[in-house]
Amino acid sequence: MSTNKETDQAILDAIDTWVEKSLRPAAKRFDHADEYPHEIVEEMKELGLFGATIGEEYGGLGLSAWTYAQIVIKVASVWMAPSGIFNSHLIMAAAIERCGTPEQKQKYLPAMATGAFRGSIGLTEPNAGSDLQAIRTTAKLDGDHYVVNGSKTWITNSMHGNGTLLLVKTDPTAQPRHKGMSMLIAEKGPGFNVVGKLKKMGYRAIDTCELTFEDYRVPRENLLGGIEGKGFVQTAGGLELGRINVASRGAGIAEGALKLALRYAQEREAFGKPIVEHQAIQLKLADMVTQTEAAKRLIEAAALKYDAGDRCDLEAAMAKLAGSEAGVFCAQEGMRIFGGYSYSVEYEIERYYRDAMLMCIGEGSNEILRQVIAKQLVERHRI
Repeated sequence: MSTNKETDQAILDAIDTWVEKSLRPAAKRFDHADEYPHEIVEEMKELGLFGATIGEEYGGLGLSAWTYAQIVIKVASVWMAPSGIFNSHLIMAAAIERCGTPEQKQKYLPAMATGAFRGSIGLTEPNAGSDLQAIRTTAKLDGDHYVVNGSKTWITNSMHGNGTLLLVKTDPTAQPRHKGMSMLIAEKGPGFNVVGKLKKMGYRAIDTCELTFEDYRVPRENLLGGIEGKGFVQTAGGLELGRINVASRGAGIAEGALKLALRYAQEREAFGKPIVEHQAIQLKLADMVTQTEAAKRLIEAAALKYDAGDRCDLEAAMAKLAGSEAGVFCAQEGMRIFGGYSYSVEYEIERYYRDAMLMCIGEGSNEILRQVIAKQLVERHRI
């Protein structure tokens, strides 16, 4: 993990320059066309974003979670969607780096660090979202291969990516249910079917798809960690980094909406003066900046605990809750400040509004996370 502050700052500065030079001019075009941003992806490869948190020994940048979170905030403050392309990929990479066999690490991580192999996380199913133990996709061992049957949905990176980290039931009869779950490193091949890209209100241009598996064969050596029944634990371990990322995306949306609203409020006049001089607008801006900065501090606290190797499920859940809700709040208040113009697709604030709500749902709904927070709070302070 990189601990060189000068190097980290240089990377953040490079991302800042790229965001303004390439991402901002392209965002509206790709979002409105709902078109995959191939050229943006190639630029992200050159910047090393696909290897951001992968260890330097595998060719990655080895960035800390906090530096990575700051990158995500910068990207999402201009256009949230591209952050999902490297986020899903890096959650898969982190799981392989944390839980994989030495052979799995050597085979996949160097290719993932360059973006030559782009991955995703295959968890959600049509009937299993927050309740992952309810998944129905099965993997039965047949000689030296697992035969997979089932379906997944809402899988980002699945159309243009190369494979997915697939959560399956290797023992559907196991009790408790989580003991029958395993993770497979699933490369595309016969029986791995990308059904089609889902049409979405926001988070456009990104290839979020439904997948079906029909007698799809995965080599036995692609069982993550080499031991069956560890899938649920391996998934839960990756959720902390995922929640820090989603928190950062929400905070980025909040920051971007705030900047748009602050500029517009100084340019727009009503009743003979800029609307920023009206108390009603000032109150909105004050709440927006306070929620944004508070979310960023919670993200920093969670990321620093993650970097230290400490347990941070409570902190990551609080950060995700605060970051995502700040994104929704600031996007909505931004719409109110822009008034009627907010409904015009010529003004970018409407994209922030469409993108924001997803952050409250992804990586565990905020309703589930409130339960996680409360349970962890009680556990840590029992009398």
